This record gives sequence, C-alpha cells and structure tokens, in this order.
Amino acid sequence: MKNPDIVLIVLDTQRADRLGAYGYKPDLTPNLDRFAEQSVVFEQAVSPAQWTIPSHASLFSGLYPTAHQVTQSSHSLSPEIPHLAEILDEMGYQTVGFCNNPLVGILNNGFKRGFQAFYNYGGAFPSLPQTASRWPAPIARLTELYTQFLRRISYPVQNFFGRSDLAFRLSLNSWTTPLWSKLANFKGQNARSVRDVSRFLREQETKGEERPLFLFLNLMETHLPFWPPGDVVDRVMPYFRHSKEAREIMRAWNREAYRWAAPLAEPLGELESRVLNDMYDAEVAYQDGYLGELFEVLNSRARRQDTLTIIVADHGDGLGDHQYFGHAFVAYEELVHVPLIVQWPRRLAGGQRLATPVSTRRIFHTILDALGQLPEKPNLDPVRVHNLTLLHTVHGRDPEQGTAYSEIYPPLNFVQAIENRQPQLLAPFRCLSSRRAVVQAGEEATFKLVQVDDEPDELFNLTADPLELEDTLAARPETTAVLDQAINRLVTNLNQQRQSLASGAEIELDDQLRQQLRGLGYIE
Repeated sequence: MKNPDIVLIVLDTQRADRLGAYGYKPDLTPNLDRFAEQSVVFEQAVSPAQWTIPSHASLFSGLYPTAHQVTQSSHSLSPEIPHLAEILDEMGYQTVGFCNNPLVGILNNGFKRGFQAFYNYGGAFPSLPQTASRWPAPIARLTELYTQFLRRISYPVQNFFGRSDLAFRLSLNSWTTPLWSKLANFKGQNARSVRDVSRFLREQETKGEERPLFLFLNLMETHLPFWPPGDVVDRVMPYFRHSKEAREIMRAWNREAYRWAAPLAEPLGELESRVLNDMYDAEVAYQDGYLGELFEVLNSRARRQDTLTIIVADHGDGLGDHQYFGHAFVAYEELVHVPLIVQWPRRLAGGQRLATPVSTRRIFHTILDALGQLPEKPNLDPVRVHNLTLLHTVHGRDPEQGTAYSEIYPPLNFVQAIENRQPQLLAPFRCLSSRRAVVQAGEEATFKLVQVDDEPDELFNLTADPLELEDTLAARPETTAVLDQAINRLVTNLNQQRQSLASGAEIELDDQLRQQLRGLGYIE
C-alpha cells in the first residue's frame, strides 16, 4: 500500500484553552471544532518547550531541547540529527513547506533541511509559489527572478538581525516596531498562505501526483501584534470600536515589542486585560475562518482516507497570566499546554478524546512510524520510533506511562533586553533560571511539578486547578518527591542522549524505560 499523505499544521502561539474543542466558547472556532469532532483530540498535549526555536526543533527531530540543544535563535539543528522532512524526502515523499514564522523560515538554523520546496511568507522579501502571483506569467517570472536576487542579498541581513543582540534591542523600540512588523512581514501572510496551500492541493489532485505528500504549514496569526480584520473584531469584541481607551491600549501594545515577552512589574488593569484577551480571541476566530477553506479541500481529496493530518501548536502565550506576558520564561499551562488534533480516517476512528498527557515531540515518531519502514541513518532507531508513536496511546498502550515533559530555556536576547530596560525584574521573576516541568496522570488526578534551577518549586493538581492558581507543593511531599525523581531521571537520560548524538554512539536506555519497553513486547 502507498504510504499515507501527511499534513502537519502548526498554529504558532495557539493556546489550547482558546479553542471550542478544548472547552472554550463554542462559536469562536467552528471550523477547527468540526475538524476535531472527526479526529482524535489529545486533551493534555504538552509542548517540549515554551517558544518557537526549541519547540520546532523538537517537532522536526523528536528530541527534547536538552538532547537537540537548539535553545537560542543563534543555534542550528546539528546535521548529525535526522530531520523529519529529510527522512521523508529519502523515502520518496514530495516535501513542501509553507511558513509564516521568520524564526523558522528565514534563520539559517537547519529547519528547512529536506524540504524540496519551502515557501516563506515572512521577511522583507517573501518567497511565494509562482501560482500565487497576481501578474501574467511573463511578468510574474521576471518579478520572481528579481525577488530571488533581493532575497539572496537580504537573507544574510535578516539572519544578522535574528541573531544579533544589538539589532534585537534596536527592533524593540516603539518607533521601529511598526516598520519591521508590517513592512518585514513579521507575522507572515497567513490567510494568503492558506489560500496557496489550498490551491496547491487542488492542483496536486488535478495532476494526479504519484508521490506521497508531506506538507508543513506554519501559521503565525495569534502572535502579537494583533490586527485582525474589523468585521472579526466587531463580532468578538463589539465594544472596541466605540472605546477610545480600548483602542489606545491596543495601539500601545502593538507598538511596544519589548512588552511582548517582559514580565509585568504590575498586573494588567481590568480593561487592558480584557482588550488583550479579547483581541487574542479575535485573531483565533480570524484564523479559524480561513482554515475552513483548507479543511474543505482536505475533505474533498481522493486520498482523504489515507491522509494523516496533525494540527498542533508549538506553544501557547501568556496574556498577563501569573504576571507574565508572552512565552519566554515560564512553564505554566498557558504556554506548554497546546492543542493536538490527529486525523487519519484509514487508521483512527474519529470522535475520540484522550486525557493521557503526551509530548508533542512524539509527532516525529508518529509520522515516521506511519511509513512502515525507515531508511538506515545514524541516530535514527526504528525501534525507538515505533515505541513512541501516538497511536500506542490511542490504543491504550502508552509507552511513557501518562507522562509528558517540558524544558524552559529562557531566550537570552530577551533576558538582555530586560537587563537593559528593567534590570530590577530579573531576580524576582527569575528570568535567568531554567525550568523543567513534568505532567503525570495518576489514579487520583493529573499533577504537574515545576522545577526551577533543578529544585522543586511548584506543584499543581491540574484536574482540580487547571489555571494553576494553588501551589500544593508543601501539602503533597510524596507526590513532589515522585515527580522530582521522574524529572531527574529523564534529565540524566537526556544528557546521555545528547552525548551519544554527538559521538554517534547508541542511546542507552535507563532501567525504567527498558522495563516499560519490555512489558510492551518491544525488546527482549
């Protein structure tokens, strides 16, 4: 049988708790909610990291950040680490990317390896499919050649700005933010990219393409700055048009990029909090509207039954929760609890909802396991790939025993920006600290332990307290000790994994993982 088509959609900065499928307002995201009804919904999916660079590296490699070591904008994915698109390319797939996030599409960080075509909608000179041009064919071709020339010149400059601390600090000034956020397409051209993906899929259907397809789509809609269309704003927050104060609040936040990731010295005011949260919802609703066209195209394809479609977020976003903003420093649910919706009509019955905590890094293993066989490559273990597919969890055989893990490496360029502007915030908000979190389902409830600088810091009962308002660390010493040991065990294993990837040696399994795999029948 021909390998399945694979569609991976990353909703950049999309909180799980802002989708109807995850219990939010039922009229905000009708298209995504209908898609979820026909799919498997993982209710407690956990991102391996809290921001774009390390989380995408995990999606493309199947590794946690400590193992892949891509934790800053200046880092690149090692060529020794197999990339998802690279493997699929070797397996005869047509690999195509449509990306709106410049950190994924512009930086020279190894994320585009293995893609035969990669269209980047962000940056000063986007690279778009030729069919997306509004000009006649000869003019479109000349325009594309000229744009390619400008792109070759501009990419080194844009890479410099993406990796330079000085350039980053300059970009945070209120007078520069409107320039680069709009003129340089910071958020890409999301609706246009979805139209192009839909057109691409229809053309593939007409041509009868024989090769299986891997299509990656990154959407940046729900990231600041917020500027959804007026009709969506009127529907979601009708008071906004008539409130000068609300408009001034939003105008200020859209101009002040520094505040997009800085801790809050003072909690948000009531109206400020309402405006920011409602405007985020408006972006979510706008995104859902144009995703409807893509879902219609996916449903109409001849290979619909044999298409594995995965919708996930790389991370969420803080909107004043816990007195933090953005997604730079913490491991709270608003950042690491993400939507994960999997549809594969041939193999998975729709309408399933699973409460088992799972790591979204296992998307890598799930996609590759769907192929049945893998090429021989260093640092690619077919047994490990098969062991970690999400399909085991769907069928009640969870290889990680209901445990998911997240690592928080603070982006140092933001740390330095805070040091320059508000150094008094660094210590109380522990901006230089690394954090680790483990989410584990137990008989009583699902608990989450957060370590800060290797020490247990907060414990939450997510079943009873999903907003993480009550720290139960002192009241539950036994639970704390068990989860603390689980984190320490995993960190030890990840450090071994990192060293083995660097040396090319086989990965050594710890005793607990070996016992789990033996019980599942994967090893002798």
